[in-house]
Amino acid sequence: MSELPSLYVTRPLPDVVLDAARVHFDVKVRVKTSPMSDVETATALAGYDAVLPTLGDPLGAGAFGGDIRAKMLGNFGVGYNHIDVATAQSVGLVVSNTPGAVTDATADIAVLLMLMTARNASAGEAAVRDGSWDGWHPTQFLGLHVSGKTLGVIGMGRIGKAIAKRCHNGFGMDVVFYNRSRVDDCGVPARQLDTIVEVMAASDVVSLSVPGGPANQHMIGSVEFAAMQSHAILVNTARGDVVDEAALIAALESGVIGGAGLDVYENEPSVPSALRKLHNVSLLPHLGTAALEVRIGMGLMAVENLRAFFAGEVVPNKVDA
Repeated sequence: MSELPSLYVTRPLPDVVLDAARVHFDVKVRVKTSPMSDVETATALAGYDAVLPTLGDPLGAGAFGGDIRAKMLGNFGVGYNHIDVATAQSVGLVVSNTPGAVTDATADIAVLLMLMTARNASAGEAAVRDGSWDGWHPTQFLGLHVSGKTLGVIGMGRIGKAIAKRCHNGFGMDVVFYNRSRVDDCGVPARQLDTIVEVMAASDVVSLSVPGGPANQHMIGSVEFAAMQSHAILVNTARGDVVDEAALIAALESGVIGGAGLDVYENEPSVPSALRKLHNVSLLPHLGTAALEVRIGMGLMAVENLRAFFAGEVVPNKVDA
């Protein structure tokens, strides 16, 4: 019988991460790659000292009503809107996340989506793949030249600043942003505006980098889209529920905005057929942190959070309700 605390890992993780976890824990890894079911969640909370969950695992308020042995949720990911932190804390669970490790990788994907959408790369690649491309001509797949344009950032945290840095230093873009609190140092010249609508109206490209969850659900909807310029592009690498997806589809179909680049969706992995049919949209399968070294970094951070807790130390990335 192992004397190590038991840890349930809800999805397969890189071997390096699991090897590090096994030094400090008696580890059980769930082999499925899909989110846990409610029954699996209840079983994990009741049967293990700690759980290492990730995106989509059902840890809302209802998950914490039964027998709970677990003392900590060491979330794999910076986002934790799938966890009702207040309820978890009320039954004695500590919750942590993995900020920092995801910053540059997510910012890279935001820039990728900006360029893909601005330059019609998705539509162009589709034409090459399906054989409909009939050769170069001067007015084919004309898009938006991003150099020297204005970037609007909604949420000027770590990731927002990393996106702003890439766009300002790489493409000479001016930067405006909205943030609930005052941000004095963005790393590049930037103007903080008072409202989201002001940022939407001033920008050629708007990039979202705010947390998901009830406080930000449908933060971007029909009013915000109506404020955008008709050529402007929305990029979302944050969480899908930040955007009212029905309002986004309507804005894209009607030409209210020029395009969108999406890595996240309101009801992942379901993506509305109306969105998939549009040619002015670039769609990625939640690739924000999909690089091996990044996923290793996230995993090792999650393991360190868990190790610190069970060693009686301060949890480096503890989150509070």
